[in-house]
Amino acid sequence: MEESYGTLSETINALKKVGYTLDFNIGQACLVCNHSKTEFSPEQFVIDKIYRFEGVSNPDDQSILYAISSTKPGVKGVLVNGYGISADSETNDLIAKLVINSN
Repeated sequence: MEESYGTLSETINALKKVGYTLDFNIGQACLVCNHSKTEFSPEQFVIDKIYRFEGVSNPDDQSILYAISSTKPGVKGVLVNGYGISADSETNDLIAKLVINSN
């Protein structure tokens, strides 16, 4: 994976091309794939890459994109969170449970 793909949307599109096709959200202490209506335990995932985007003109545009993959084959996707004052505490709590892939 590249260190940077440009904007948040460009990075999401580039990650889709390399298999990170699912869009994850936070459920009650789990990751949720709304497309398949599937819930996943955080213990089933690792963070493969973290991308940080800073809003040049607007601090509200600050976000973090996580490229994450499951221990189950073929389950890869992205999770977006704000940071600073825009961060979601539930997302931060769940991300803290994920292991960062050292490869």
